[in-house]
Amino acid sequence: MGEFEQPFRGSEALKDGRLTRHGLSSFRRLHRDAYLDRSVEVTAISRARAAWLWARGGAVLAGYSAAAVHGTRWIGSGEFATLIRKGSRRSVNGIVVRADTLLPEEVCRVDGMLATTPARTGFDLGRWLAGDRAVEVLDALCHDTRTSLAEISAVASRHAGERGLARLRTVACLADPGAESPPETRTRLLLIRAGLPTPTTQIPIADRSGRVFARADMGWEMWRVLVEYDGVQHWADERQRTWDIERLERLAELGWVVVRVNAEQLRMRPHAVVARVRDRLRQAAAPV
Repeated sequence: MGEFEQPFRGSEALKDGRLTRHGLSSFRRLHRDAYLDRSVEVTAISRARAAWLWARGGAVLAGYSAAAVHGTRWIGSGEFATLIRKGSRRSVNGIVVRADTLLPEEVCRVDGMLATTPARTGFDLGRWLAGDRAVEVLDALCHDTRTSLAEISAVASRHAGERGLARLRTVACLADPGAESPPETRTRLLLIRAGLPTPTTQIPIADRSGRVFARADMGWEMWRVLVEYDGVQHWADERQRTWDIERLERLAELGWVVVRVNAEQLRMRPHAVVARVRDRLRQAAAPV
């Protein structure tokens, strides 16, 4: 990685002679004294680091920022950075500052920065975010950091009386770390809210010799019905498309029924998606 391909303090670059004031002016200014090479794409991680620099180490990365530095996918660059710190809660453009209570065991160091632990991060996001977005982010955080919902509940037990606990409980009841993308989460929520049995996620599929050759997004092993979300890679990547065709044939030979869902169906025709899944479950004698 180049010298300026992640946020840096302009004052330090001037002091040690790496840049002149004229040279510094050519960089993107993210926050006070936090700069980034203009050729580098701004990400949730770079926003988090810039916020850390802005606070001069006197804060803890939290929320989306902590999730990003812990490796959680699906956190967009447009999300505000979030810090927790004592004293002033004055926020600036692009940074939200909170004054929530943190216990020592809820803070860790990541790449030289202080951040809330994955479990504490899930506790905060589950309280702060609204609606299905909270479930999507909690799914992604738990999946990518291998954090369990039980660990998040343990954090909640230490913070009785905090605002948003009722929301967190609702979100946690809907969350499933098996989801590998927000559309998979949205598909699962659609099916549950339609009154269908809660599907199992990441189902291992074995051939007749017992060798696992695939994992399905979600489904019901008892009735051998699977639901798979097809992202753009399933259509744009020729090798992926070939594997999908061969995989579907093998699943059919083993008696599995697959309902495939794409973005347009999920967005424009959700009732049709539910009807298709319900019909396959009924054909398999499921009580739906």
